[in-house]
Amino acid sequence: MDLKDKILVLDFGSQYTQLIARRIREHKVYSEIFPFNASIDKIKAFAPKGIILSGSPSSIYDKKALLPDKEIFSLGVPVLGICYGMQLMAHCLGGKVAKAVKREYGRAELMIDDDTNLLKGIAKRCKMQDARCKRLVTRHSSLVTVVWMSHGDRIEKVPAGFKSIAHTDNSPIAAMADTGRNFFALQFHPEVVHTERGTDILRNLLFKICECKPTWTIKSFIDTAIEDIKGKVGNSGVVCAISGGVDSAVTSALIHKAIGKKLTCIFVDNGVLRTGEAKKVETTLKKNFHMNIICVDASERFLKKLKGITDPERKRKIIGNEFIRVFEENAKKLKNVRFLAQGTLYPDVIESVSFKGPSATIKSHHNVGGLLKYMRLKLIEPLRELFKDEVRVLGRELGMPEEIINRHPFPGPGLAIRIIGEVTRQRCDILRKADAIVLEEIKKAGLYVELWQAFAVLLPVKTVGVMGDERTYENVIAVRAVKSVDGMTADWAKLPYDVMGNISNRIINEVRGVNRVVYDISSKPPSTIEWE
Repeated sequence: MDLKDKILVLDFGSQYTQLIARRIREHKVYSEIFPFNASIDKIKAFAPKGIILSGSPSSIYDKKALLPDKEIFSLGVPVLGICYGMQLMAHCLGGKVAKAVKREYGRAELMIDDDTNLLKGIAKRCKMQDARCKRLVTRHSSLVTVVWMSHGDRIEKVPAGFKSIAHTDNSPIAAMADTGRNFFALQFHPEVVHTERGTDILRNLLFKICECKPTWTIKSFIDTAIEDIKGKVGNSGVVCAISGGVDSAVTSALIHKAIGKKLTCIFVDNGVLRTGEAKKVETTLKKNFHMNIICVDASERFLKKLKGITDPERKRKIIGNEFIRVFEENAKKLKNVRFLAQGTLYPDVIESVSFKGPSATIKSHHNVGGLLKYMRLKLIEPLRELFKDEVRVLGRELGMPEEIINRHPFPGPGLAIRIIGEVTRQRCDILRKADAIVLEEIKKAGLYVELWQAFAVLLPVKTVGVMGDERTYENVIAVRAVKSVDGMTADWAKLPYDVMGNISNRIINEVRGVNRVVYDISSKPPSTIEWE
């Protein structure tokens, strides 16, 4: 990505690392995430206008504490440490970190002692008639804001050149700054929505301290991507893996815009798709973009490979590998095809790579983890720098229909990871029918667009029921519906009772083999959105 103004985020394993990068991009400034131990040469080559040190579940006191190359503090660019990043900065630059007398998790009132630079304009002065503010003003400062804390260590002594610029009741140094070197650190997380003015803090960092310009836009991305695709592909042909989701659809539209008829899309029915998936995708892309599309029914082949497999990681790898084999076989029938295109997104890339310490692999993605080493086609992934919501904006810019753009995310391994346990054709049919009912009722209630995802999960247990005065012993369906902005975090959706009632009644009455429906009320984190 040839941009002048870029921010680098060093990942120390925080669950919010991706959210930091996303928040930066919301300000139209490009950002990327590198592992904490990225080489200084790689960092210099990236040429960031600023560096952010993420949080971490680790402690600076751990025997194998995660430490970056200290030369990052000699590059002459602003550095912001967040949570663990603050403690790391203090440790590396000569300050003192100690175990907190009282750990802070959740909301905290931040008293600002210096409202210049990073914290400028983020808190309104309390009115003395407000009893809460009067208490705070008497003891602390008249500038107060709410932040989100998550730490067990705290700064006892700032490094030389630094000064404390904010505090809380439990953290005498909740923020510190060395304005001479443009080094700043926060004990709280400005990237989460629970920090009331976190967006303003990041804006101060980007535009006042790092002096970035808001040049990262989807239009600029399209122009650059098209040139990159043309340069990489040349006169060769490209095969695009169409899955039915927004990612692969937008990938194909972008590549088609760049090279036209040199693109051939292959849609594989892997036996774990939703009802009517293949026909819908073929009709939509042919009608709107006049693309070359080949549909391959490989359902028996996939289901045979999945027979007896219950481990979710093995399911993902089997499906990912088989996808590539099918593409290779069909690509051989095409002339001059040298590239395989996939709708890999930035979170896929990050979550599929496990560094020692940070960002532990929660699950592999078939787009990344399942690639065969002997694949004869070269890989092209034009969306691998984008987050999901950016892909939707890109789709609109390319003229994709709203039906595709607003479609809920659907995992590459499909229903295989929504069937807990062994995947069989019978179990797929049960889940397909239940899932269709969930989506029909969600859409009928006008809730589809406001939800990030809604779907059904087939559980590996059976329960006793009564139907028509007879005892039954049948399957359980779990319904999952969540709200999210970017999929990094998600809250379970509080669906109206009548909607949940309609879903349950219809599934039990219409789907043979199901006698119980439950609703998942887990948020991410600690749970993931998908069950496997």
